Amino acid sequence: MSTKPVFVATHPRACSTAFERVFMTRRDELSTIHEPFGDAFYYGPERMGSRFENDVEARIKSGFADSTFKTILNRIDREAAEGKRVFIKDITYYLVPPEQQDARLAPSLRKVKRGVGTEEELNAHGGLGLNLQRTITPRDSGVVVGEANDKNGMATPPPFPYDTVAEPSNPTVVPREILERFHFTFLIRHPNRAIPSYYRCCIPPLVERTGFHPFMPSEAGYSELKKLFDYCKDTGLVGPKICGQGGTANGGTSASGQDSGIEICVIDADDLLDDPEGILRKYCESIGLDFRPEMLNWDNEADHEFAKAEFEKWNGFHDDAIYSKDLKPRQHKAEPKSDEEMYAEWLEKYGKDAANMIKKCVADNVSTYEYLKQYAIKV
Repeated sequence: MSTKPVFVATHPRACSTAFERVFMTRRDELSTIHEPFGDAFYYGPERMGSRFENDVEARIKSGFADSTFKTILNRIDREAAEGKRVFIKDITYYLVPPEQQDARLAPSLRKVKRGVGTEEELNAHGGLGLNLQRTITPRDSGVVVGEANDKNGMATPPPFPYDTVAEPSNPTVVPREILERFHFTFLIRHPNRAIPSYYRCCIPPLVERTGFHPFMPSEAGYSELKKLFDYCKDTGLVGPKICGQGGTANGGTSASGQDSGIEICVIDADDLLDDPEGILRKYCESIGLDFRPEMLNWDNEADHEFAKAEFEKWNGFHDDAIYSKDLKPRQHKAEPKSDEEMYAEWLEKYGKDAANMIKKCVADNVSTYEYLKQYAIKV
């Protein structure tokens, strides 16, 4: 059974923060880390996202202007070495270059070497088993990756694409030797629910808190999630067994011809909302964690304060999860609506231009969602 740090890879607005709150109740065994790689993606000297590219002040005010992919992994490594199993939930496109650009290894990671020892020895020792320098600097690994801004406070040229090499078939900026240290699982939601929800975060009144204006279809996140999912499935990081289905992928073999020991584990948010206990029992069994019914209730001061502190950096995105008390089955399952009905709702709420933008973004991502959905846990 895998004891690797769990990495829940998802896209925006997939009910992932509510899912995360379930595992925050297990602080006796788990160290939860909330969306750490966004710091490097949006704000740091290795940033790939263009949202704050021309806003030096916003990057500095974020407090993450010096965050690199390596400093984030340093934090994960430290927390893993403290003895608790790490549980990370993050947005996949923070690791996969946007706009269908080819991946190149993050400069701060290209000299990282895996520690010496067997899998069992590395897990027993704690941490990720990587030789990571304990430095917090844009020059990690001796590689100059560029400052967030120059000495006059002016923006420097976008750092991506990096002047580094790519790994064959690896769609991320993280070397495979690091990806191998994680237990990947996946969380999805139908785009006709996720996309309008994300759009709402990019307009008044929420945008006054999120700072995410305008809405960017490139941040939908489905394409990047599929790239990582296929890479994990096709190269033996997960599979071939499929959690909650009893079947296998890739003809029952991985790229190495062996069972990875990690099931292909995909959760659909609507399935989770309809049957939280059923889905979570399957999920916990898959990742090697005992399920406890009390994980579905967090209505106490300690849990609320912990969650509020964890979610603070993404202000405005997580209000529903912050003020929630539990995860109960929906009283009524969401009734499917026609495309025309959905469009009429968006038209009424947001106007014609926005409704057309949402409609196109949904249409662009439905087939990817449906592809991933075929692997989702069934109860």
